[in-house]
Amino acid sequence: MTHLVERDQELAALTDMVLRGAGGEGQAALVVSGIGCGKTALLAELGELAREFDFRVLTAFGSLAERRTPGAVLGQLLRDVPHDPADLAALTAGGEDMAARSGGTVTRLGPSALDPEESRALQRICSAVTEQARRTPLVLCVDDVQFMDELSLHGVLLLLRRLPTVPLTLVLTECTLSRPADPRLHAELRRLPGHQPLTLGRLTADGVAALLTTRLGGEQARLLAPECHALSAGNPLLVHALAEDSRHTADGPAPRLEPGEAFLDAATGCLHRGWPALLSIAQALAVLHEDNPAPPTVARLAKVEEGVLERGLRALDNAGLLAEGRPRHAAVRIGALAGCTGQELAVLHRRAAELLYEEGAPPTGVARHLVAAGPLNAPWAVSQLREAAERHLAAGHPARARPCLDTALLYCRDEDERLRLKALLASAAWALDPRMGARHLVELADALRDGRLPAQHAVMLAKYLLWHGRYDEAADAIERITRADGVLADPLAAAEARATRELLSVTYPGLVPHGGVDAGPTRHTAFAGDPRSRGAAALSDVLRHGPAQEPVAAAEAAMRVMRLGKNTHEWLTCAVSALLFADRTTAAAQWCDHWLAEAHSRRVPLWIAEFSSLRAGIALRQGRPLDARRLAKAALTQVPVESWGVCIGGPLANLIQAATDLGDREAGAEYLEVPLPDGLFSSRFGLYYLHARGTHFLADGQPEAALDDFTDCGALMREWGLDQPALIPWRSGAARAHLALGSTGRAHALAREQLALAGEAFTRTRGISLRVLAATSRPVQRGALLRSALAVLEESGDRLQLAGTLTELATADLRSGRFSSSDALLARAAKLAEECGSPRPGVVGRAAAGSRSPAAPTSAVSRPGPGGVGTAVREEAVRLLSPAERRVVGLASAGLSNREISGRLNVTVSTVEQHLTRIFRKLGVRARGDLPRAAGE
Repeated sequence: MTHLVERDQELAALTDMVLRGAGGEGQAALVVSGIGCGKTALLAELGELAREFDFRVLTAFGSLAERRTPGAVLGQLLRDVPHDPADLAALTAGGEDMAARSGGTVTRLGPSALDPEESRALQRICSAVTEQARRTPLVLCVDDVQFMDELSLHGVLLLLRRLPTVPLTLVLTECTLSRPADPRLHAELRRLPGHQPLTLGRLTADGVAALLTTRLGGEQARLLAPECHALSAGNPLLVHALAEDSRHTADGPAPRLEPGEAFLDAATGCLHRGWPALLSIAQALAVLHEDNPAPPTVARLAKVEEGVLERGLRALDNAGLLAEGRPRHAAVRIGALAGCTGQELAVLHRRAAELLYEEGAPPTGVARHLVAAGPLNAPWAVSQLREAAERHLAAGHPARARPCLDTALLYCRDEDERLRLKALLASAAWALDPRMGARHLVELADALRDGRLPAQHAVMLAKYLLWHGRYDEAADAIERITRADGVLADPLAAAEARATRELLSVTYPGLVPHGGVDAGPTRHTAFAGDPRSRGAAALSDVLRHGPAQEPVAAAEAAMRVMRLGKNTHEWLTCAVSALLFADRTTAAAQWCDHWLAEAHSRRVPLWIAEFSSLRAGIALRQGRPLDARRLAKAALTQVPVESWGVCIGGPLANLIQAATDLGDREAGAEYLEVPLPDGLFSSRFGLYYLHARGTHFLADGQPEAALDDFTDCGALMREWGLDQPALIPWRSGAARAHLALGSTGRAHALAREQLALAGEAFTRTRGISLRVLAATSRPVQRGALLRSALAVLEESGDRLQLAGTLTELATADLRSGRFSSSDALLARAAKLAEECGSPRPGVVGRAAAGSRSPAAPTSAVSRPGPGGVGTAVREEAVRLLSPAERRVVGLASAGLSNREISGRLNVTVSTVEQHLTRIFRKLGVRARGDLPRAAGE
């Protein structure tokens, strides 16, 4: 016998009734419960107990499918009762004739509905039952009486009237549905002395835990019971289903519930076991679940009366399928609609759209059903879809806007309206993947030029065309933005036009002339007005005039009053970029993290990609190449390479620079193989790419190629009026390339020039400038310059630049005989480099610096080898050599003269001498005998 949970009182009451009924006082009980709440299980348990007491138990089940079959329930009860089959046959034949005469409709049989012969037959059948009860105590169990056929109902009513004198117990169960059992049954039961219906409620949380214990064990049940109770509302059928679905996960280290196929089947079964009206109500709730509908709306969609709706909602709630009037779980919605064909679902959504529109519901709700319904030739459909799309875009939900616009284009036949819809569709698709919105750009550009597209779309169109490098088509849109500035009546539109003009002038400076602040050395920028204008103006000011407090304050003030959305995300990137290029790296990182988290919460791929790429650039300036690589890759995961247009220069530059900083030159070379879009080098993103590529070439021993990229970058920056080292310190890169090529004088001049442009503030740019100036200066000046750079970089927060400065200062101290200081500096540099994921820094050995003291600790220099330089130091130092220099070192360390080397390598003696000069400087050695023999390997 199965133990029932939280049903002991009800089972005891029924058992007591059965025992009293055996004494000659006939008993009757009605057990009422919600769908799946255990009435059938209770009836089965009672039957088992009655049989143990030697009662004879007869069972029957009502069924919706057999409700029109006369005598269906009565026939089940009479299977084991001796009776004249002719009596039941006569009754069922009469019921079938009556149904046929009524056209197949089941009518209620009143007291005169049975003719005398039929009435006598029914009397004889009931007498057979009572006679059986007098011989052996009898328990009749009838489940689901709400579905009992009319003829069987008459038989049950007749038995109820005979109960006071018959040793018989009649136990009936009823499921609360949208339509109750026959009221005559309830009335007859209430006439019985002491009758009290038994109601089975849902299980409590403790009851759920007890039931789970029987399936999963005590510890798992304790952990899973709260969640299981929340999902099932204590419906035993659903609890069993959840236990079945979770049996494979409950034994793991972190037990969890997984509503799956069993749970879906149970929920579906609950909904399909009632009257058709109940399923219709559940389907209406499933279709309208996001709309918070009023009860009349649900009733109209379900095509039921409000009284039926009220009972149906109560029935679904009793079964635990609803929570606050809505489907409790997605499985309830899926189960309700499981039997619908595609056409039936479309009809439901079409009717829902019509009802919501008539009731003045928000367009977003109406549009959702229009999208699901398919084509609808209603005059209001297109306007509702367009307005819904505009609201979704304004709220930052382009994924919701796009299907609205796609559907509207299916309905719309007006060409002007179609153009406006395509413009909105381009905006929606753009935020998801810029490549998707590109297919409409040329058509929209033509329409704008011909005057068929309103000028308000010029701002959007210009940005999209420039992104894809379609500069010719963008020219007209840019001109319209220029004309609109100060002319538009709408102040918000005018502000956006001004901000866009400012942004384009510093993003595509080779194509969009600067028409805002003076590009000279004196600042005239106004940072008042619309926050979008302030963000763009702050970026423009920093790029044209360098770091200052005013644009930084303006950028942060703008971000404090803006929220991330369709009309703000690019202005927020402007404001964060203004902080970054003003060397406010910490503040830029904090703001960018905030907006990146917001972008993730909105799930807009383009926003996530842009803020991820921007954050990668910030991470590089913080000396965190591992983070930068991860963020840049995340940006390309959200938006693929081919969809970035000319803006691909940003994430690609970050990946190349990160790979170089990490010493992964192969990865850097792979990123350089990515095809570049036309027009990249007419945009600011081309500057980032040139600088990153130059850095890669320099690290790869190609100083000539590196110098070309750095000087090209500088030429563009000067031409565009953006020559600020805080944007890109191209002079320090060019200076190091000149050093590698032996042009120390030119390198020194570039370093001093950059230091002057960097200013006196303790910024990262000044620290970089001091460091490269030290590299180009005489050894006697090098230590003081590096210590100044160290103080600045410690405050700026660039750990990688700091590690490099510490390494160079350790080398300078070592050459000056300050061995303890050198060891401490190098140990700190090694720790920083390890934290950054960069190759461990090395310095020249003490032997190379002329030391005669014992070997330094292995953390700095290992035992000197035959060449006079420690093995670890040699390995680090050799990385600085180009392939050509390594070949020269190999031959020179083998004892070959300069002339012999020139003949062996087919170069001039002068070239060999130049190579050796650079090699001695890079390795910190003074004689050929100190050269590492393995360098040329």
